[in-house]
Parts: sequence; structure tokens; C-alpha cells
Amino acid sequence: MSAPAEPPARLPYGSPLAARDHSAAGTVFRRVRPWGGEPVDLYAVDGRFSEGPVPAGAEVVEGHGLLALPTLVNAHAHPDKTEWGLPWHSRRPAAGLRELIDADATARAELPATTVGRATALLTHCFERGTRAMRAHVDVAPVHGLDGLHQVREAAARFAGVMDLELVAFPQTGLLSSPGTAELLAEAVREGLAEVVGGIDPLGIDGDLPGQLDLVFGLAEKHGPRVDIHLHDRGEEGMRQVREIVARTRAGSLGGRVTISHAFALASLDDDAACRVGDELREAGVALTTVGGNAVLPFHRMRAQGVLVGVGTDGVRDRWSPFGNGDMLERAEQLARRTGSRLDEQLTGCFDAVAHDGARLLGLERADLTPGSPADFMLVTGECVPQVVVDRPPRRLVVRGGRVVHGG
Repeated sequence: MSAPAEPPARLPYGSPLAARDHSAAGTVFRRVRPWGGEPVDLYAVDGRFSEGPVPAGAEVVEGHGLLALPTLVNAHAHPDKTEWGLPWHSRRPAAGLRELIDADATARAELPATTVGRATALLTHCFERGTRAMRAHVDVAPVHGLDGLHQVREAAARFAGVMDLELVAFPQTGLLSSPGTAELLAEAVREGLAEVVGGIDPLGIDGDLPGQLDLVFGLAEKHGPRVDIHLHDRGEEGMRQVREIVARTRAGSLGGRVTISHAFALASLDDDAACRVGDELREAGVALTTVGGNAVLPFHRMRAQGVLVGVGTDGVRDRWSPFGNGDMLERAEQLARRTGSRLDEQLTGCFDAVAHDGARLLGLERADLTPGSPADFMLVTGECVPQVVVDRPPRRLVVRGGRVVHGG
């Protein structure tokens, strides 16, 4: 049987709940349990929580005592690479990062579905699982041009009003070692196709730490995008790059606008060294993201030091890995397992990272169910936040801007 031209996608706009005409007077969510507390009524007016009560004529949604929690943020994803919804692909062995990069670039041209179709299928699933925003890294290289950015932006437009996407122009194949990539990156930022300029292993991929950072930070200072650099390099070589990124952030007064993704070099630090690095990252305003994989940075230690740590899925069902499903609750549970989280406060910290830290990293308002905050939340079955992280309840009613946009 031949592969379908496009993977199946169930866009939210076709569901009866999403299609309803929500009253301008507001919405009352009856008998819901914010954070697992006692049942209360929540009031939403003009997309925000209100002290209530809302005016007569407001829509009423029965909560049935379900637990109300903020919707989630995927702070590191690659929707242009996904094969979500396509037939199974058997992956081949790869000897290292460079071989994986080259194999991915070659295989992309052979996929039977467009980037728009594949990204839409994945984004639909993420949205239905309670994701309200995503930082999407999209490959920019001579072999791809800027096509991936155009297509992922087209997919993102289909979710306007229910899920926000921030795009990263990501030089997967190298910035200096892949001639023509620097020019494409500059064009992407200059033309507003990407809100974030990316980088990747200045030493391990390009072999030129000052050269790559000159380009990335130069674009940030000239055009104003945020910076997000993949750093897989480990040991002292990785730490040297962390220190240089911190120094560049300070020199350019870019605190709060720079992220190091993965930061595998931090995973092997002892507690004292992690404390020192955490202080430096916090003071410079450099954030981190982790995907809860095998080499997890010292997550609880960094957060305790005041470092902003976002959590993402990385690739989902792509040529790099067969794993992943885009569910950020599942990612919180995986992170909890990898970090040895057993106590309620540790499990809650994992949830807070996928809800609040990711939102802050993307420059979004905090959605914490308090009056005046965005009425972005989900209703799930559960007793409390730690249990939800562990059990990952599959049925979720998703609310964005005070209106029900998906009911499962």
C-alpha cells in the first residue's frame, strides 16, 4: 500500500465544542478544582479570569469537579522533522551527531508528505493534549532554503487563537561549516520569518566558537531576535561554550533573551560546580531548556538557583528517534523519572516548568488561574498536581481565552 500524500489531521475548528459561539458576556466554569483544591466556580470575561460573577447571559460549562490546571508550553520542538501520522519508518544505525544530521537532511526530501501537512498533524495532537504554545526550531540550510520556515508558519496560522508558535531559524547542518547558511539565517531574521536566531555546537559542529557566536549574537543585536543555541558538546569543551555564551549575553545586554538548549555539559557537574554555574546563568539572564532525555541537566538545582528552565519534547517520531508523542504532561513525567523526583514538591516542580517556566521563556503571560490572568487552562481527572504528573490523564478539556476549544 502506498503512503498517504498527507498524514491525517483533526483540526480543532471542526469539533462541536470549538465551533460554538461563545457569549461575549463571558463564561462560568461550574464546580472545578483549581490546583486540586475544593470545587469552586471560575469566571472568564474577555479572555481573562474575573473575580465574578459574570453578567447574565454568560455561557455555563459544567466542570463536574474536575481538576483545573494551566495549559502547557513546549519550549523546544522540531515540528518540521516529524513523521507523525505517516507509516512506520525503520531507522538505521548512525555513528554520531554529524551522521544523524546528514541522514535527516537526505531523508527529508523523500518524505511523502509536505512539511505543512506533517507539522499540522503534530500540532493538532499537541493542542488536543493541552499545549498552548511552542518554540519551534526549524531547519535553515542550503539544502532546505527557507522553505521549512514558510511551511511551519503556514501550519501555525491554522492554530491562531488556540496555540501560539515562536519560530527559531535553526542551522542544523552547521552555521559556518555549511556555506550559505549564514546568509539564509540573516534573511530569515531580517524578513521576520523567525522570532529567534539559533545556533548549534559552535565547537563540535563548526569548530569555531567565536566565529559562530559573532554571527548569532550579531544578528540578535542588529535585528532584535531572541537567541537559542543547541549545545550537545560535553565536558570542558561544552562548559567553555556555556561560559562564552554567558559572557556574550552580558556584553550585549541580552539578559532574558538567550537560551542554551540541552546543555549536556551541565549533566556531569558536581553539586558545587552546578551551584556556581547556576549563579552565573541567573545573573546573566541565560535560560536553559531540557527535554528530559538521558543526559538531563541538573534540573532541580538550576531552578533552585533561580535559572529559568523550560521543557520541550525535542523531535517527535522523526528520523532521529521513534519515540515521543508531543504530550507535555508525559514529558513532565519523564523528566520526573530522569531526575529521581519522588516528593510532591519535586513532581510539582516538573509541572511548573512545563506550565510557567516555558511561558516565561517565550515571553508569554503567566496563566495561573488567578483573577486577571489569561483564562488558559485544562480540566483533567485527578486528585492533585503530583498525581496528574504521574498518571497523565488522557481525557482533557482545553480552554483558551475563556472558551472551550477542545473537549476530549
